[in-house]
Amino acid sequence: MKREAEHKINELITAPKVRLVGDNITSDVYDTRDALKIAQDLGVDLVETVPTADPPVARAIDYQKFLYEKKKKEKELKSKQGKQVIKEIRFGPHTDEHDFNFKVKHAIKFLEDGDKVKAYVHFKGRSIAHKEHGEIILLKFAQVLEDYSKVELLPKMEGNRMFLHLAPQIKKKSKKEQSSNL
Repeated sequence: MKREAEHKINELITAPKVRLVGDNITSDVYDTRDALKIAQDLGVDLVETVPTADPPVARAIDYQKFLYEKKKKEKELKSKQGKQVIKEIRFGPHTDEHDFNFKVKHAIKFLEDGDKVKAYVHFKGRSIAHKEHGEIILLKFAQVLEDYSKVELLPKMEGNRMFLHLAPQIKKKSKKEQSSNL
């Protein structure tokens, strides 16, 4: 079973006139037959790139090269999107200062790497009666990390856990970086 091409090329272009673009070509509206002849004289294909325009836009380019460049652009855009990773950090309702500081260091590393952080306090048994301990720990955690992150979700209770979501701070370029980009 043969797939239908996603672009009309050469004689498959049905529009009476096209706007011709390409390298070493004067961009203008041409009769389709004339545009096809120009493309053939250059030894390339006539590819309809924007069929919805009035008149449709056709490019004089080697069709295989055109597909390759299009695929390359799509791949580049996909790689720029990036994957968002969420790292979890668990506290107990009575986490002491040393453990707290240790977990803060880990959170700073995660945030600097561009990952989100989901911190939670896990309540066991009767410790759930002291929800305020968990909330204090999470708010203190958010306050310590305010230079590295922004709070996405304030402490919220779900079952026997209280959650806090942090996203990495968007870094502002320094004046030195901005001047080097010019």
